[in-house]
Amino acid sequence: MQRVLKLAIAGLFLFCIGWFIETNYADLPHYELLLVAAVIGGYMALNIGANDVANNVGPAVGSFALSMTAAILIAAVFEASGALIAGGDVVQTVKKGIVDTSLIKSDQVYVWVMMAALLGGAIWLNIATALGAPVSTTHSIVGGVMGAGIAAAGWQAVNWGSMGAIASSWVISPLMGGIIAAGLLLLIKKRIFFREDVLEAAAKVVPILIALMAMAFATYLSLKGLKHIVKLNMWQAASIGAITAFAAFHWVRPRIHARLTQLNADRESVNDLFTMPLICAAALLSFAHGANDVANAIGPLAGIYDAIANHGVAAKVSIPTWVMISGALGISLGLALFGPRLIRTVGSEITELDRSRAFCIALSAAVTVIIASQLGLPVSSTHVALGAVFGVGFLREYLDNQLGATIEQVLKAHGDAAHGELEARLHQFYEAEPEDKNRVLKQLKKMGKNGVLTKQESKHLRLLFQRKLVKRQAFLKIVAAWLITVPVSAGLSALFFFALRGALLP
Repeated sequence: MQRVLKLAIAGLFLFCIGWFIETNYADLPHYELLLVAAVIGGYMALNIGANDVANNVGPAVGSFALSMTAAILIAAVFEASGALIAGGDVVQTVKKGIVDTSLIKSDQVYVWVMMAALLGGAIWLNIATALGAPVSTTHSIVGGVMGAGIAAAGWQAVNWGSMGAIASSWVISPLMGGIIAAGLLLLIKKRIFFREDVLEAAAKVVPILIALMAMAFATYLSLKGLKHIVKLNMWQAASIGAITAFAAFHWVRPRIHARLTQLNADRESVNDLFTMPLICAAALLSFAHGANDVANAIGPLAGIYDAIANHGVAAKVSIPTWVMISGALGISLGLALFGPRLIRTVGSEITELDRSRAFCIALSAAVTVIIASQLGLPVSSTHVALGAVFGVGFLREYLDNQLGATIEQVLKAHGDAAHGELEARLHQFYEAEPEDKNRVLKQLKKMGKNGVLTKQESKHLRLLFQRKLVKRQAFLKIVAAWLITVPVSAGLSALFFFALRGALLP
């Protein structure tokens, strides 16, 4: 019943878009095409909200920094705000210059290409969401434009250099995100959780980390989130980031010190210090996403409107207010109705996240995009965020296995005495977090020859310690979905182009 209600609300949203076109643009020639295109654009926006926004808030939900309801509310508000405030008033009609529009014979064929691209990309996003696979919406629409462009004008219409750069992002984006996130988590472990006095260590390190996050997000928003409002170069954006970091450090530091006096000297207490930064990160990532990715839904739609209204094809067009509003509302509504499944996938179904790990993922997303943009490397924000989740999980696996090898060395040093106390210590070791295992190992070493395990028991114990902290099935499913996004979107769009041409040609 709940699913039927969600589908009814989404259907009502699409009906309202169609009614608006019928009411205001019925005097345009071929307005029926605009009506269908507007509904498809709304459908694309719903699917962007259902699939792509999960990357921004999933880690905060998975680490229990935000409830699902709060995350959806924050993301919906900031996604819509980013789209409406910073989405720009001009948009590229063909994303990334994938297709040479001069090879498309007429404005009518161009409209069919854009409609097919939107529909192909949207249906693939819908399928991926149903499968629980977060994929890149940018790659979906790029594949759609490519497939429809090939169907309309042949293989020569595609800019294969741009497509090669996009294909390289399948590797670059997750690797960069994963390496940076894992590096940040290792820093937190070594500088805070592996220390004897975690509260004293947190008092020194956490304010610096929060200042780093403030700098990264201020720079990120200056370069990306607000690029349609004000154009800033890297030095200007970095200066804004440095000033923000300085202010954040001096504002946060005394509050962290005051908070630490009320906390216990354990991991959970230190994790609480990352709650507010995570909430802010979810909001800022959503704002930047709304500002940038709304174009995936409204770019082709704005191009279709311009072609129908002005009887021509343009590389860039102005965005009518109704187009921007439908894109912004569609993303927010898609998130609220169908986003929770993907939020749970990102937040908890790949690897277990606490707030320090989620903090590393959020910070990695901003830092990676900044570095990549300055190096001219193509990255997908979706792949960066998921790569960061994988990086955090695989780092935890590595540390666990390293500690398992160390415990074997400890066991070999034991003599033939009774091993009751040793078993108790080993059970404590297995249940502990990696940073706590260091303390248990020290206790085991102090025991000397107070216990022993047989070779068979030692082998069994070693296997127990080799835990897989990244769920392989989820990992393989997501990577497979990434690899087929462009070709599947392209194939669907080509089919829809031929269907449209067959139905509309006299």
